Amino acid sequence: MEKLTVDLGARSYPILIGDGLLGDVAAQVAPLLRRPRTMIVTDAHVAPLYLPRIEASLEAAGIKSSSLILDPGEGSKSWGGLAHVTEWLISEGVERSDHVLALGGGVIGDLVGFACHIVKRGCAFIQLPTTLLAQVDSSVGGKTAINVAAGKNLIGAFHQPALVLIDPETLGTLPPRELAAGYAEVVKYGLIDDAAFFAWCEENGAALLAGDSAARHRAIAHSVAAKARIVAADERETQDVRALLNLGHSFGHALEAETGYSDKLLHGEAVAAGMVLAHYFSAAQGLCSEADAQRVRDHLAAVGLPHSLKSARITASGEALVAHMAHDKKVRGGKLPLILTHGIGQSFVTEDYGLGAVAAFLDTPPA
Repeated sequence: MEKLTVDLGARSYPILIGDGLLGDVAAQVAPLLRRPRTMIVTDAHVAPLYLPRIEASLEAAGIKSSSLILDPGEGSKSWGGLAHVTEWLISEGVERSDHVLALGGGVIGDLVGFACHIVKRGCAFIQLPTTLLAQVDSSVGGKTAINVAAGKNLIGAFHQPALVLIDPETLGTLPPRELAAGYAEVVKYGLIDDAAFFAWCEENGAALLAGDSAARHRAIAHSVAAKARIVAADERETQDVRALLNLGHSFGHALEAETGYSDKLLHGEAVAAGMVLAHYFSAAQGLCSEADAQRVRDHLAAVGLPHSLKSARITASGEALVAHMAHDKKVRGGKLPLILTHGIGQSFVTEDYGLGAVAAFLDTPPA
């Protein structure tokens, strides 16, 4: 088992990575509990696979548990989903000192984390991420939220988990499309500030997706360490350090909004296309070489991820897409900070380019 730490002073918490951790949840959770009681929130896809072994582990340790099983997908990450979770927690007698277990992918983690932030003015929660995307990104850092009609993650709060348990064995049950979507977030860490890691992805990405255990462990540990470092430096995204984690996301969220946050385009797929667009937009502004943009496109295409508006099946105009971007929660002073790049591993934040320029680019994007 590998242990990392998100260093936030008194609110620091561990990230544990190891095969089989979900089967031994009680050993990791019990020291945090003030009473032998916990609640588990998951979804209908994950529950049959992992809920019984978690309940058995808790029961064997004398810890009582109850569970709520939600519909899978972004549709649960809504006002209705939030009301359902919060009211269920209250009906179960949740106390502020309790630790709620969020078992699932990014939707479950985001939703449960936000619910725990607002129930009784805040109770604790533990992340048990079961998808690659959640394991390498969304389970770490404390960003919690729901989606609304105007945009993704517009209603939320920072609420750090007490513990993150990552069991890479869960990736063996992921559909290939979900696994590839999570891999986009792995690639992101190379493109932000680690060109050597992007080169590693080029060499090992296909093996990772094909089931190579060593490659999966390496990708998870490296990504989580990078995320923990960035979160510790800029927890609430006030210094443009954490903002770099949004590479590809401003473009990607617009694509998700255009598809109605549905399974027509998964979050990681949108981020993949968004990262390519960010690199090509940077090249169009003379900030990086087109060869670097092409390199990013080629790798994501090689592993079967969307790498253009066409491959993401987006036909909307540039004006329509930037209308979604105008609602982005990162807008400040009427300007949307963009994460652009001087080359692979050289991302930066800028407000130098208006949405008009972005719209014009999106009307004639690279194929």
